[in-house]
Amino acid sequence: MPVLEQLSQQPAVSDQVPGAGMVSVIVPVYNEVQHLDQLLQAIAESPVDKEIVIVDDGSTDGTREKLLTLTPSRRITILCHQANFGKGAAIRTGLRHARGEYVLIQDSDLEYDPQDYPALLAPLQAGLANVVYGVRQDRPARGLRFYLGARFLTQLTNLLYGAGIHDEATCYKVFRRSLLQDITLECRRFEFCPEVTAKICRLGEKIHEVPISYHPRSREQGKKLKYADGWAAIWTLLRFRFATRRRFFQSPQSPEIPPFALAFSRMPPR
Repeated sequence: MPVLEQLSQQPAVSDQVPGAGMVSVIVPVYNEVQHLDQLLQAIAESPVDKEIVIVDDGSTDGTREKLLTLTPSRRITILCHQANFGKGAAIRTGLRHARGEYVLIQDSDLEYDPQDYPALLAPLQAGLANVVYGVRQDRPARGLRFYLGARFLTQLTNLLYGAGIHDEATCYKVFRRSLLQDITLECRRFEFCPEVTAKICRLGEKIHEVPISYHPRSREQGKKLKYADGWAAIWTLLRFRFATRRRFFQSPQSPEIPPFALAFSRMPPR
């Protein structure tokens, strides 16, 4: 049986109505057709109660077509952007459809291991934190440029916000959904990480950290970060340090933020 068909038939951990205690795994995907089976299989095998919210961000390599072969499932939502808007845009789209008590961001490049989900969720489930970051091994094997860039962003975050963290740029960020839904996000590309870090720090939230495994991928293997993304992250950290906090919150008076245009969506059947 194909991997995607197996996943569509799996009830995650249980087939109960999603909500309390469940994590919504938001998966932004762009041109990952070669890795899609392996990625979704790894997520499906993670031993936590979950739903999967996949956001295809305008793929052109057959990723979208492969996603559409999934049989409808109560635990899988598929959303396809009309164009390539960026990782931040994909996360914002996914958040609109997340139903779990917690939200976890999962990159599609196989650098991160879904077997780390239990460790990431444990501080939230124990009531010790509202935000948890997974800390990667502090070594330059990921490539000297990426390693030094991540180190610099972490140090800048600690300088500007007193965050006391060890890995600002980690993909594995987990939030209590009630917290994240109250924050207005403006990101479109990779500036999601510095924006959400800046805003939760300004709101007085303490970031809890746990160690995770990490298997870095090179640009030749499909890593999509660019030099411009590093400069955008620096600017994001600087501008939100001095922005007024009222800009960070959703409120009844806030204008409705239009969603990114979808070419296709498949919601879980009722």
